[in-house]
Amino acid sequence: MKITYYGQSCFLFEWQGKNVLIDPFISPNKLASHINVDEIPADFILVSHGHEDHVADLVSVAKRTGAQVISSYEIIQWLGKQGVSNGYPMNLGGAKDFDFGWVKMMFAAHSSSLPDGSYGGTAAGFIIKTEGKTLYYSGDTALIADMKLTGELFQIDQCFFPIGDNFTMGVEDAILASKFVKCNDIIGMHFDTFPYIEINKEEAVMKFKEAGLNLRLLEIGETIEL
Repeated sequence: MKITYYGQSCFLFEWQGKNVLIDPFISPNKLASHINVDEIPADFILVSHGHEDHVADLVSVAKRTGAQVISSYEIIQWLGKQGVSNGYPMNLGGAKDFDFGWVKMMFAAHSSSLPDGSYGGTAAGFIIKTEGKTLYYSGDTALIADMKLTGELFQIDQCFFPIGDNFTMGVEDAILASKFVKCNDIIGMHFDTFPYIEINKEEAVMKFKEAGLNLRLLEIGETIEL
């Protein structure tokens, strides 16, 4: 599988011959000014919550590509009012098989409202099983004890955790979260986009290494194979 990072918490996954985009916030991100959002493919779009730094390009990408959007019931209802009809609503604890893999919506300790101020439902993350791997995309979240149960229920191969602090977990809490879910390989997200969440990247990588964990901080536009 291929993973491309588009900044903040936005990734494009190529799974089972499908392009799956998560939390599309690209065009307003100054750090991603070299990315042309209109060239990004999508067969499916996963949305963790309604904040602008996760949905800024959602409507335009969904309309251009015709991708099916998977998110909370409230966000899917809001999308319908924006002229996006190809939505699939889920809620916490629910799971569903899609063409690209199995998805379970997980609790995230965070707020959620949409750009117009309307309620965005409960913030969420996703467990995704595809191509023989299990991935945990936590979305924006604080460190929570529920993650220990997640580590008991799933054998997670790759985590995607926020590390920018202030609005989400910081480095220290993300290290604990990694231990809670029993995953040694972490891709960091939700950092450096705004002054509030700027981090010392070298220090972050070193702290994870000292804890026996591998933290990868991808460059915006970088593609890796997992």
